[in-house]
Amino acid sequence: MNTILVTGGAGFIGSNLVRHLLNSNFRVINLDLLTYAGSLENLVGLKEGDEYRFVHGSIGNKKLVESLLREHSPDAIVNVAAETHVDRSIDDPDVFIETNIVGLHTLLRLARYYWDGLEGDKKAGFRFLQVSTDEVYGSVVSGHSVEDDPFRANSPYAAAKASGDLLVRSYNKTYNLPTLITNGSNTYGPNQFPEKLIPLTILKAIGGDSLPIYGDGKNVRDWLFVGDHCRGIAHVLQHGDAGKNYNIGGSDERENIDVVSYLCSVLDRLSPRKDGVKYEKQIKFVADRPGHDFRYALDTARARGLGWRTMTDFQQGLGETVRWYLDNQEWCRKVAANSDPLSRIGLAK
Repeated sequence: MNTILVTGGAGFIGSNLVRHLLNSNFRVINLDLLTYAGSLENLVGLKEGDEYRFVHGSIGNKKLVESLLREHSPDAIVNVAAETHVDRSIDDPDVFIETNIVGLHTLLRLARYYWDGLEGDKKAGFRFLQVSTDEVYGSVVSGHSVEDDPFRANSPYAAAKASGDLLVRSYNKTYNLPTLITNGSNTYGPNQFPEKLIPLTILKAIGGDSLPIYGDGKNVRDWLFVGDHCRGIAHVLQHGDAGKNYNIGGSDERENIDVVSYLCSVLDRLSPRKDGVKYEKQIKFVADRPGHDFRYALDTARARGLGWRTMTDFQQGLGETVRWYLDNQEWCRKVAANSDPLSRIGLAK
């Protein structure tokens, strides 16, 4: 496996994955539409040449995708292209359906035709990997979600991702396309668009704004550092069994209020307020969003059975993340130039 077509490679997980694959000596073709959360700022330092190429475009553009498959003859396609923010899916679900289902289906169909035309080892080794989410399983009352659990999506985002996962499964079962699916837990780290909880809290805190916590703050998420997530995706791509999906989780469950409180303590140490007041004083509980799942938790035994493990604990990862955002505030201004990531959305009015 030498050449990989990564779609959505200018986003948060995608850009980190592109760098990981290049550092692992893969050749990468990066296709991204550069919507609000995808930015060339995430790819600064990557030089185009024989080993890397960036292409601006959509996974739903049939002619463009066909041309890339013909020209570069990839050994794998990794689809990270997706609309991902639950709150935005509540306000405007249409774009989630268009990208996460319709666009994915165009990519799948073209991948099938491309794979049908391959021969020998090239055909046997080809993989289509769909990067998905733990949210497809819905809220977990007890225990942990395993790969064969039914989907119980509760937001338009989760429903669109679940639909996409089922499409990928159907292309394996119906057309024998060698597919893989990874379902990742809440991912954090450098380059994350500042609408998500951790970067949102960092930027609001240092900006002197209130730190919004939905409901009572007791909702539980399983936190996964982006470097561990990218290693998990790459490991499944190389070692996973075609036709299976693999949970990639951090095995580190925390209530949202605890995450924000700990984040405040890290900021108190690394960038204390000039008035000496603790950042925790800025926390404000706000109206919960509709359909807010209480808890996500993944059983990662299948991925661990392939030899993958997390390497970054939450304290280490959060410290690295806070330092990155403090040192890269110009990046934050640039990527947010055409959006308003710090405003409250997702109220389903």
